[in-house]
Amino acid sequence: MPKNSNNCIKEKLEKLQGIESYKLGESTEKIAKRLGLLPTEIIKLNFNENLFLPKKALTDIIKEVADHCDLRIYPQEEQNKLKISLGKHLKISYNSIVVGNASDELIDRISRMFLEKGETAVSFSPTFPIFKYCAKRQGANYLAIPLLKNLRLNVEKILKSFSSKTSLLYLCSPNNPTGTQFYKSEIIPLINEFPGIVVLDEAYGEYANYSMVSKVDEFDNLIVLRTFSKAFGLAALRLGYAVTNSTLAKTLSEKSPLPFPVSSFTLKMGKKLLENFDLVAHSIEMLKKEREKLISRLNLINGIRAIDSQANFVFFSVDKPYELVYQKLLSKGLLIKKLGKILHLDNCLRTAVGLPWMNDRLVENLKKMLGE
Repeated sequence: MPKNSNNCIKEKLEKLQGIESYKLGESTEKIAKRLGLLPTEIIKLNFNENLFLPKKALTDIIKEVADHCDLRIYPQEEQNKLKISLGKHLKISYNSIVVGNASDELIDRISRMFLEKGETAVSFSPTFPIFKYCAKRQGANYLAIPLLKNLRLNVEKILKSFSSKTSLLYLCSPNNPTGTQFYKSEIIPLINEFPGIVVLDEAYGEYANYSMVSKVDEFDNLIVLRTFSKAFGLAALRLGYAVTNSTLAKTLSEKSPLPFPVSSFTLKMGKKLLENFDLVAHSIEMLKKEREKLISRLNLINGIRAIDSQANFVFFSVDKPYELVYQKLLSKGLLIKKLGKILHLDNCLRTAVGLPWMNDRLVENLKKMLGE
């Protein structure tokens, strides 16, 4: 192999190493081993997973789907059937739906299609970081407008950032990590004024007060993202979808470089869960009730400020070093998300809303650390 070829590969690898990417962190298995615990002793509350859907119920559905799935055959009509079921569920046309390998893949697909080198992607901070990573990989500039102190959008400043160079606007609502859902009066002016595509990420939409899904035909630039990873409990299978006007939906579907972005099995599981939506709806209501209890209980502990949430997690700050609190909880088998300084709030953390006994354990340990 020529020497210049080796140099070229080295340069490319060095460039790739410099690209910012999502950090998954340690698995529960590795953490348990390091702490001398069993993996089953770790209460995992760091990735906003939905634990209110009974594992056995999902396993039973998996077995049913497996009996009707030929894994030797490429996907055929499974995607269309899921889109038809989603259309009926959401009361929209199935032609407005684009299916993807989780909403992360759809963010990546949208960035590749609508964002070019030298253009600018706009969002706010703090928010879900995947969009920033996708934008930077495209060679685009990334502009994030800080939220206001009340964790609302700084609509005026965001509007002022728009120009002929701004091609993509990303709005996560309910927002991760804060759990706040922005008002329609904040979002709609941004959609109306933005010169490019607006991506409204509603990954936690089932837990929120409202959705913009039914409004997509009113705008020629709006794409709403939804997922089966949260309320539907299919985080392991990676299934998401976008809802937009039929013109954008056709482009996103037909111009994807991947012919089969989602497996037949995953598509069938999504459809089957829609057929069993009463199970999903029940889990949503249970979680929302437990969420309100958890927020109230956290706010009764001295030194904790928990923020109202429209998602399946709770964002809170403590009056002790967040790393210390995180490590002490971890030593007790409680794994939450450490965030650090967020805007004007120091020592921030985030926890998924766990099952009642999990939340009891979390609250009890925080009380011991921070005092009644």
